[in-house]
Amino acid sequence: MFKITRSITRTFTVASLLLAAAAASAQIAPGRTWPELKEAVTERVKAQRYPLNGFDAGEVAQILSRINSLDRDEWARSWMQSGDRMFAAGQAAEASDRAKAREHYLAAWRYHSFGAWPTQNSPEKKRSHGRGTEAFRAYARLASPVIEVLRIPFEGKEVIGYLQRPAGVTRPPVVLSIGGLDGYKEFVVEQYGHGYLKAGLAYLALDMPGTGDSPIKIDVGSERVFSRVIDALQTRTDIDPQRIGLQGVSWGGHWAARMAIAEPKRLKAVVNWAGPVHSYFQPDWQLKALGTREYLFDLFAARAAVYGTDTLEQFLAYGPRMSLKDTAALDKPTAPQLLVNGERDTQVPIEDLYIVLRTGTTPKEAWVNPTGGHIGRNRELSDAQIFEGVIAPWFARMLK
Repeated sequence: MFKITRSITRTFTVASLLLAAAAASAQIAPGRTWPELKEAVTERVKAQRYPLNGFDAGEVAQILSRINSLDRDEWARSWMQSGDRMFAAGQAAEASDRAKAREHYLAAWRYHSFGAWPTQNSPEKKRSHGRGTEAFRAYARLASPVIEVLRIPFEGKEVIGYLQRPAGVTRPPVVLSIGGLDGYKEFVVEQYGHGYLKAGLAYLALDMPGTGDSPIKIDVGSERVFSRVIDALQTRTDIDPQRIGLQGVSWGGHWAARMAIAEPKRLKAVVNWAGPVHSYFQPDWQLKALGTREYLFDLFAARAAVYGTDTLEQFLAYGPRMSLKDTAALDKPTAPQLLVNGERDTQVPIEDLYIVLRTGTTPKEAWVNPTGGHIGRNRELSDAQIFEGVIAPWFARMLK
């Protein structure tokens, strides 16, 4: 049981904040200069911290040496140069050494995807994203167990995801695993796929609305895209349609919260890993959080892109409609939930976790790192350690 003593005090209204947005925006901490960003990227790759897990520090040093400014196209071109070289190495190795080819293709995806990170807001960033997708699908084609590129019709478009099942397990449980603001479905496969398989779980990696290959932007009701995915999974005979879970990480956790409400019967276990619920969407939080140094760069650009907004005023006006508290949605019965985050998160307020924990009629579980930042990570605990030590075992218990 959890004793909740925290309270929320909200004294600003959306209207008043919008009127003051121009003045308030001046209070947002300035982004990193190029020397500061270069130093931050170098530090994170050496520590193997998000978003540079798996990158080679020497290669990254060469990439950074070719960049002299914050220009987005210059950034993308330098990362693509390394990605192209690794993709060519994968093609050369494919005929004789599939394992080596996989390694090269996955490395190519890393460098291309970071050239496009955190959002594709320039021509070269868009090109880098496309090359990254090509490299990842070359990797998926050679993966073991096989990674299926799943295409599900949806409102005249399609949902694209990556389905991987554990070897030697007949009709395993499956977890819909939704990426975040900048950690697309390919990142989900690389970071969490092994943990799912090790726990005996199949998983389907998906983009959240507004990112990657998602066919829709963020809006109230956009969770219907994931209900359509569940429909499709329940027609398959190689997974157990009665044992379906769902995880959303960071912004993707918002969709976990929504889906726990929308699908309380078909979902048997839901993990909301640091997802926005209410406080995140309020303009006063955004004006403060947009200046966080926990995020490397272009945070506003990434957050605005998923709404399809351009200006700060549009962005601040759009967010509150997504609150689950203001519509009383949190009072409804839900699927079983595990809530995970760090008390010191500067990107998504920890209060959103407590709001979910103390509302509704369905008991919930929670894991909070008292010294953790976003998604609970700190220098002692990585994303992967939290996933494999806390989340994957919970899914295994709930779905098996």
